[in-house]
Amino acid sequence: MFTTIQFALQDRIATLTLRRPEKRNAISQTMLDELGAALEETGQSGARVLVLAAEGTSFCSGIDLGELRNMSSHGEEENRRHGERYAELLRALYELPLPTIAAVQGPAVAGGAGLILVCDFVVAAEEASFGFPEVRVGLVPAIVSAFLVRHVGAKHARDLVLTGRSVPAWEAFRMGLANAVVPAAELAPRVGRLCEELVANSPEALRSAKALLRSYEVESLSRDLARGMEINATMRQTADYAEGVRSFLERRKPRWAEGRE
Repeated sequence: MFTTIQFALQDRIATLTLRRPEKRNAISQTMLDELGAALEETGQSGARVLVLAAEGTSFCSGIDLGELRNMSSHGEEENRRHGERYAELLRALYELPLPTIAAVQGPAVAGGAGLILVCDFVVAAEEASFGFPEVRVGLVPAIVSAFLVRHVGAKHARDLVLTGRSVPAWEAFRMGLANAVVPAAELAPRVGRLCEELVANSPEALRSAKALLRSYEVESLSRDLARGMEINATMRQTADYAEGVRSFLERRKPRWAEGRE
């Protein structure tokens, strides 16, 4: 049914696995659609917990770079629609009534890091890393920043967003991006034990608890996501964005507008 992800259900635990390891699990248009469909399937499956995982050495490298190149020539309205689709996916994962766990075995970058921000739990292998490098290609992590600030606070968010640097798993843990860091061999067992703990709890109480916690920020989150989508669409029309994507794909340093001949 799916070509870029895998959906599995066993013992009331649903697992969504990103399956583009040759592309570092980059988020294509197809993957966006399939993740949305899989979340709907999860909600109807009778699952009590959702695990988000990935194949290969990378968790997710963000939006597919080939598609980023194409988007640089799109109009603002089309870029806005793409941003809205990504924001809708994050919102759907964030609002899923089930407890959600991200099992992060490798780098989670940009839009890929956004996926882990909306999960209830993040269990990371020691080899994992987290980064929001959009400023290095003339963009802003505008949509995910609504969730990032809520996780790590303003000071850490400025560090990650303005430098674009990646942080290793233990630093991410100290910032609040991860709930636990374990050796790679312990990742699956640790996630499994957490699933068992959650499944043993009252499903109705878990649903109510998640709804209650979301209610504390629903208005501010909607406002912040709308602002982020607007900035995201605007930035994709800039010369810096076109140059940033082009230089990244050509593996050279960008020549920003103020420094070009």
